Amino acid sequence: MTDQQIEQLVRADRDLITEIIPHGSSVLDLGCGDGALLARLIEKKGAVGCGIDIDEHNLILCVERGLSVSQDDLDEGLEDFLDDSYDYVILNQTLQVIKKPDKIIREMLRVGRYGVIGFPNFGHWFLRLSLIFHGRMPKSSTLPFTWYNTPNIHQLTIRDFKDYCSSEHISIIREEYFIAGKWRNSLVWQPFVNMLALNGMFVLKGQ
Repeated sequence: MTDQQIEQLVRADRDLITEIIPHGSSVLDLGCGDGALLARLIEKKGAVGCGIDIDEHNLILCVERGLSVSQDDLDEGLEDFLDDSYDYVILNQTLQVIKKPDKIIREMLRVGRYGVIGFPNFGHWFLRLSLIFHGRMPKSSTLPFTWYNTPNIHQLTIRDFKDYCSSEHISIIREEYFIAGKWRNSLVWQPFVNMLALNGMFVLKGQ
């Protein structure tokens, strides 16, 4: 995967999340990285909020952007945050690297009125065929790692995630799928998203 393709995917995620978040919302960005998304939400949508990341270098980059950030391990939960203290809690491209993803989802929906979750889809057709024909752990543009250096602990499919939400009585308010270079949410694509989507993005609301 080229640097240009990676940047396209990153930009597509940021564009969609920026469109999702209403103007003036309070936002908590989990696994905020270098803070680019949070900075954009503040600039474009008048958002207020902060980010959490465990990587010290990322925290330095966030501070250089003038962002409010804290260093925390998401696997420890969000105990320092009160119930409903944010409008939106974002977890983008981080769910699959967390040891207890079910715990962090519950915490997101406790702390925020809504949760926004994006992740790579391990059910994509290319990954399926790669495993069948090559007999090795497959790789794709959104899952480019080899088995011995991947940060991904839980590799899930879109169907897995939707089944989980149903079993936990979590409402999916909005769902978007990155197919053929664009985010799509048309009902026409629904029967095929588990096979065709590289990424999924969901807006959730708890009970």
